[in-house]
Amino acid sequence: MKQNYELKNERIRADFLAAKAADPERFTAPLRFSWSNWGFGLETLETSAKRLCDAGIPYIELHGNHHGPDLGYRAADVNRILGEYGLAVSGICGIYSPDNDLSSNRPIQRQAAIDYIRREAEFTAAVGGKYVLVCPGAVGRTVRYDDSEWERSLDSLSRVADEFVKYGVRCAIEPIRSAETTVVNRVAQANAYIDALNHPGVQHINGDVFHMLTEEAHIGEAILQCGKRLTNLHLADTTRGTLGTGSLDLDTVIMALYLMGYNTWESTWVTPEPLGAGADPYPMANSKVDPAILDRMVFDSYRYFREREAAVLAL
Repeated sequence: MKQNYELKNERIRADFLAAKAADPERFTAPLRFSWSNWGFGLETLETSAKRLCDAGIPYIELHGNHHGPDLGYRAADVNRILGEYGLAVSGICGIYSPDNDLSSNRPIQRQAAIDYIRREAEFTAAVGGKYVLVCPGAVGRTVRYDDSEWERSLDSLSRVADEFVKYGVRCAIEPIRSAETTVVNRVAQANAYIDALNHPGVQHINGDVFHMLTEEAHIGEAILQCGKRLTNLHLADTTRGTLGTGSLDLDTVIMALYLMGYNTWESTWVTPEPLGAGADPYPMANSKVDPAILDRMVFDSYRYFREREAAVLAL
């Protein structure tokens, strides 16, 4: 007798094979592959761009580092450097700590989050990105303020939601595991949050298989639950490390994405973000990281993903 997760895997596999047999042309375009660079720490953008270029990765998800008017990437510099290495921006990985928390019970922190999102939306448009990742609550804060976090988060985001429409950029709500945040931990909650806000600028989801691993009953089903709202999917193995080094069923992830047509939609990516399993990964963004480790992580993850994608499509 098979285990329950195996039965779910088999259903996705069967649906994938049936859809592929019915419309093989839909399965010819590969998934767009990007890489989130904020885990590269303090290295220069040029160093990061060269690494991704050498690995054959065409897109980069940029660190959302505009924490004030004097901080963060400058659009002209980004466009010049990425142009030299043939890279395009997929989107911006927003960073939300207790200092800029949409759900905070301190208005000054909510205002900081609103101002931050406004800066990132403008910057994203200037560098040709398509989405900004938004966390409804601070990452790294695991103790609830009170029972009004949901309402405050929605109110905060509603005050800046028009910026996404103004700049033609998607707001991608990310469900984050409860070991890291207290607001929106699962895909169902992300959908409910988007529905509650009911704004045309806030209509998308940034999924993450590592968070799904602990919060969802089945990763493949959670991906399908995102549906057309999914614009980016963060990837890491079960150790939150390099793809292929843990026990993630990457084949089922790939099947679920192809099954719902993710490879054919505009502005959709799969984006490794291997950060380690700690409850607060943000300090990494402001630290030095061994470039040799980053090289292996990038090259091995990209190779492994494309190998598994090819194996799945050969079924």
